[in-house]
Amino acid sequence: MTAADLENTLFLDLKDGRVTIALKPDLAPGHVARIKELARQKFYDGIVFHRVIDGFMAQTGDPTGTGMGGSGQKLKAEFSRAKHGRGTCSMARSQMPDSADSQFFICFDDANFLDGKYTVWGQVTDGMEHVDAIKKGDSDDNGRVDEPDRILSLRVAADL
Repeated sequence: MTAADLENTLFLDLKDGRVTIALKPDLAPGHVARIKELARQKFYDGIVFHRVIDGFMAQTGDPTGTGMGGSGQKLKAEFSRAKHGRGTCSMARSQMPDSADSQFFICFDDANFLDGKYTVWGQVTDGMEHVDAIKKGDSDDNGRVDEPDRILSLRVAADL
């Protein structure tokens, strides 16, 4: 890998193993910069996957674990034509387009109804089986997870 590739690669360590994520600064430069900044601050370490819906996605990035928290810095939407397919990493947000903060989700399967409405910032390139192994939530409770799995660490590859 080149230095540029390492700078735009994340290693997401989960209980079952390492997930490699290729960042997409061409699609979402602001979001990629913020995710890297938070990863370098070790912001994501220990944060739970608070909403996990089988066949849809696993959501994380809220330090409160409730789905209501964040890092305190809202990001301007960077919507694109990128598809929400298996392994897509995209930002969670409220009804307001410019409300993404630190929460993100990884798609288990195609979710094309999200295309153009959420900011895609990365793609899982290795270790998707570890994402698949994240503890699923209650489908009758919007994916809320009892005793959820956590991010062990999220690092920029260039820093290792």
